[in-house]
Amino acid sequence: MYPNGLLTEKKGGFVMLSTNFILDKIGNRRNKKGDSEIEHIEKRNITTELRVAADENGVKKIVGYAAVFDKWSSDLMGFREKINPGAFEKTIKKSDIRALFNHDPNIVLGRTKAKTLKLKEDDTGLFMEVIPPDTQNARDIMVSIERGDITQQSFAFRTIEDDWVYKKDGSAERTLVEVDLLDVSPVTYPAYPDTSVALRSLENFNKEKEVPAQQMLAEEEEIAKQKLANDNLNLRIKETQLKIKK
Repeated sequence: MYPNGLLTEKKGGFVMLSTNFILDKIGNRRNKKGDSEIEHIEKRNITTELRVAADENGVKKIVGYAAVFDKWSSDLMGFREKINPGAFEKTIKKSDIRALFNHDPNIVLGRTKAKTLKLKEDDTGLFMEVIPPDTQNARDIMVSIERGDITQQSFAFRTIEDDWVYKKDGSAERTLVEVDLLDVSPVTYPAYPDTSVALRSLENFNKEKEVPAQQMLAEEEEIAKQKLANDNLNLRIKETQLKIKK
């Protein structure tokens, strides 16, 4: 899955690689060359302090962190992952993000455009504040949060930019640098992360980097050959000089 040929002795034993994507006007991913990428959605889960709090006017809100920065995930089928501070900075300013329950678009708890969902980055991660509607579903969800029945959060996103690090032991680490956030969602059961999108990202990146990596090895071999030839030449010169002196 992770070609050993890409491992080089750089930066303390590993080499850092990155992928960059942009979103076009209709939401399709495009790479730096402008080639269209299929639109992919990923989901990640965290166990967090999810709670219901009332403001000074008695309005109940669901508050907690939807994501945490600089914390490595557990193994995600061959790699682990963390989120960089600033990964949500652009998307929370420009995107119309929803708060859902269990990622169900039929159970909308809030929306940034309606100002019933507020998102902000701080030193810990992405903080969420939702004012749910006065519906039976929303009331039931808040009761379940207050009772401690629901304690986990999830967020759905598309990757705009990620960095991959290949380590000497063959493992890989992914850092989410920038994402397009779609929704944040309290969840009953955290779904096992679907890593197929991330693995395809890594596979595509491997293909892009395979030729440069081979070129790097070829250049290093050529430099080694030239050094050996120079060493041999210097040795012959010294031997000739010794013969002349004799």
